[in-house]
Formats: sequence, C-alpha cells, structure tokens
Amino acid sequence: MMGMDLDKTTLTELNQTLLTCQLCPRLAQWRQQVAREKRRAYRDFEYWGKPVPGFGDPSARIFIVGLAPGAHGSNRTGRQFTGDGSGDFLFPALYRAGIANQPTSSHLGDGLILTNAYTAPVCRCAPPANKPTPEEMRNCLPYLKQELDLIKPTVLVALGRIAFENILRLYNLPIKTFHFAHGAEHPLPQGVTLLCSYHPSQQNTLTGKLTIPMFDAIWQRAVSLVVDG
Repeated sequence: MMGMDLDKTTLTELNQTLLTCQLCPRLAQWRQQVAREKRRAYRDFEYWGKPVPGFGDPSARIFIVGLAPGAHGSNRTGRQFTGDGSGDFLFPALYRAGIANQPTSSHLGDGLILTNAYTAPVCRCAPPANKPTPEEMRNCLPYLKQELDLIKPTVLVALGRIAFENILRLYNLPIKTFHFAHGAEHPLPQGVTLLCSYHPSQQNTLTGKLTIPMFDAIWQRAVSLVVDG
C-alpha cells in the first residue's frame, strides 16, 4: 500500500520497516510530541515515541489484535499493552490461561514471554484521543496482514469492534454479515477462527462491562480451540 515494500521474509525485517514508517504525518507528529512532553508521572522515563511492533511467540497459534498504542502506555514503553490499564487487565488473564510466564508487563526488559500467542495493534502509532482515522488504519493494515502471513495463526482474538472489523477487511469479508459480541466466534478462510472480546480498556473494565470471569472465558476458549484443532 502506498509504495511500501512489505515483501519481507521475517518479523525482524518487517519491524525494521515499521520503525521507519512515516505514512501518517499526524500520528508521527503526535507520538513524538507526547514523547517529548511526557506525562508528569513519567518525566524520568525515556519514551519510545515510535511505531509499536508486534510482540510474542513467532510460532503462535493465537494472534491477539488490539486497536492502537496508548500515548503513555505503549508509546512510552515500546511494547503492545505495556504500561497502561489495558495491559494491567490483559496480562494477568494471559498468565492465568498459561499463555504468559508472568502476570505483569511494565517495560521491554521485564522478562515477559508469551507462549503460543502474539499480539499486535491495528494502528501502530498512538493517535490523539485514542482515535485513529480510517485512512490511518488503512495505511497500517499491511503490517498486520504481513504478520498474519508470516505467523499463520489458527485463532484470532479481536479485542474490540475496530479490531474485529479490520480483521474482516483483511480477509475481504463483508462486515455487515458478521456480528460482534463478547464471546462470539466466526469461522474464517483457511481454517482460522475469529474470537471476539470487549477491549480491556478501563472504560470497559472499571464499569463492569468486561469482568475478569468474562475475559478469562475468552482465553480458555482460545486455548481450547488450539488444542482441539
């Protein structure tokens, strides 16, 4: 898309391309501005301030798709779902499901390892107000597609409706014929199962829309789909 050469053979090469991406000037300016100005609580941190690569097991059968980095979460730490409230809810659930080796994720060198799971966002740069534009998401989708082509997962977990809809776009499937609901499952081409979950944002977790038992059920189901498959 837009002249990018994403015909890469490894995740390392893909991420090297990603880190130099300047396709979305608004996002590039914003992520860098946030990294310079910082939040008072993190003024002693060196912010990442670049596009955020995917993270996890390159042989994963479970691929977790989120929305975008948080301004003071992933945009600060450089790892998806690390350093913010969403990750504080996600990683303990992955640990309980046996997917993560520890329940916390605070920085790149904290020792976190995912087993049989990989996670990446639809949009790789922190957007203002957590709202990337449709064009910005389209610009970023080739990175997600290439990761899926390289990893070849059998279970996709969409965290939120935007992740759900963009996964369907990657498969060239009509969005209106698929229903998004927490716990919903949809068969996709090539034997892939799409599993839907509410996003673990604090907007959902602090209001009770997404509870720990609800979230644990998603990962238990994802693991069972891999084992049974």
